[in-house]
Amino acid sequence: MRIPIDSSTSYRGRNSRPNWLILGAFIGSALAAGALNTVFSPRMSAAANHWYAMLAKPVWAPPSHWFAPIWIVLYVSMGTSAWLIWRERYHRGRSAALAAYAIQLLLNAAWAPLFFGAGNIGAGLFVIVTLWLSIAWTIREFSAVRAAAAWMLTPYLIWVGFASALNLAIWKLNQ
Repeated sequence: MRIPIDSSTSYRGRNSRPNWLILGAFIGSALAAGALNTVFSPRMSAAANHWYAMLAKPVWAPPSHWFAPIWIVLYVSMGTSAWLIWRERYHRGRSAALAAYAIQLLLNAAWAPLFFGAGNIGAGLFVIVTLWLSIAWTIREFSAVRAAAAWMLTPYLIWVGFASALNLAIWKLNQ
């Protein structure tokens, strides 16, 4: 006996038709976290620019104009990855995966206000290491739901690892 399958879902419970509005919301929320970080960045804040220019930085620190394009690509990838998880509407790990994603996004949004806004390199270091750990947790949760979504977060994990090393080096050089 054949069981008819509703055309709006697949056998895995994924929406067969992409919901572009929800994709836009996921990407928009990730970009909003980036926009909050930009407000406190040296690019937008004269006080942060002056403070950051006075800090000793390692010779391997990338030019500041690299950060915005890299982060934009990462935020779009993050939002798309979360949307892929959201589409797995009947997977039992979906809620935990999206909760992990939300936590790492909040930590992402907290870093620049602490580092640049408050000028607290140590607090920034604590948050960015916690962010790196939460991204690893998010990747673990995403991989249980949909491997492609987890793989999309690996460049983010690598970049935040690099940013953590940079934050640590700045902290050491400016004690």
